[in-house]
Amino acid sequence: MSEFSGVTVVREANVYFGGKVASRTVLFPDGSKKTLGFMQSGSYSFDTSVPERMEIVGGELDVLLPGSTHWKTIKAGESFEVPAKAKFDLVVKTFADYCCSYLA
Repeated sequence: MSEFSGVTVVREANVYFGGKVASRTVLFPDGSKKTLGFMQSGSYSFDTSVPERMEIVGGELDVLLPGSTHWKTIKAGESFEVPAKAKFDLVVKTFADYCCSYLA
C-alpha cells in the first residue's frame, strides 16, 4: 500500500541518533499505529515494547534479530518482524525508507 487514507498524522517528528533516524506517527481510525521514517547510513540498536513489523520501502539494511547470530539483508519490498520487549540491531548501508507497524 503506497497511500493511507482517513488517518491522523502527528506533526512532531520522532528523532533518534542525533537526527540520523527520523519518523512520523500515523494513527488509524481503528486505533492501530504506524510510523513512517527514514534512516541514514549507520549502525543502530532499537528496543520494542510491542511486536513490530518493519517494511523497507526503499534502500537496504542488515538486521540482527533477537536470538539470531546471523545478520540478514533486507531490501526494498521486504520486511521483518520483531517480538515485544526485544532488542534488534541494524546496519544501514546507504539509506532506509521504512514503514513500521505496531502489531499489538
